[in-house]
Amino acid sequence: MGRSKAALEWHGSTLLHRTAQTVARATSGPVVVVRAPGQELPELPDGVLVADDPREGRGPLQGIAAGLAALTGHADLAFVSSTDMPFLHPAFIRRVLSVLEDSESTDVALPVARGYQQPLAAGYRVSLAEAAERLVSQDRLRPAFLFEQCRVRTLDADELLRDPVLAALDPDLDSVLNVNTPADYAAARARAARNGLQAVETDRLR
Repeated sequence: MGRSKAALEWHGSTLLHRTAQTVARATSGPVVVVRAPGQELPELPDGVLVADDPREGRGPLQGIAAGLAALTGHADLAFVSSTDMPFLHPAFIRRVLSVLEDSESTDVALPVARGYQQPLAAGYRVSLAEAAERLVSQDRLRPAFLFEQCRVRTLDADELLRDPVLAALDPDLDSVLNVNTPADYAAARARAARNGLQAVETDRLR
């Protein structure tokens, strides 16, 4: 992208602000933003907590570990999201977390949508913090290493869309679309502007 995704403008706000706000709307617990050491963040919604990666450039598992550690004692379940999913919907978050709420034998609710596993749009038990931190200390930095050590339930598109609310509000699972290039970002902004009225109307139905 060539610049911080967190600070990318998003229709009067930023991508990070929008993502944090969406997670807050969908959950009852605190929202934690994990940043790289020394990273400057744009303005965040009130009440959002900030945790720091202990080392820079260690990949997504370190961010997951830091976020889960920050939530220890404050929540049992966490939805982990990357910053750059501009169409993330509260209904998607609630659907993923409901799998953990309904099954004590599941540690990770892992969507498989648009052809890929989505570890950065997934639900995790906060108790996995220690296992994630141990893997990071061993330089085993991919989420797949954590999945090998816990009970994962994968959720394909059909299973996700069994939730009638999600099926009505995000039938194409656009929640997991991310922006990796300037072209992706421009296309997402144009699409959001074009569908603005529809987005407002569907949001009222959430």
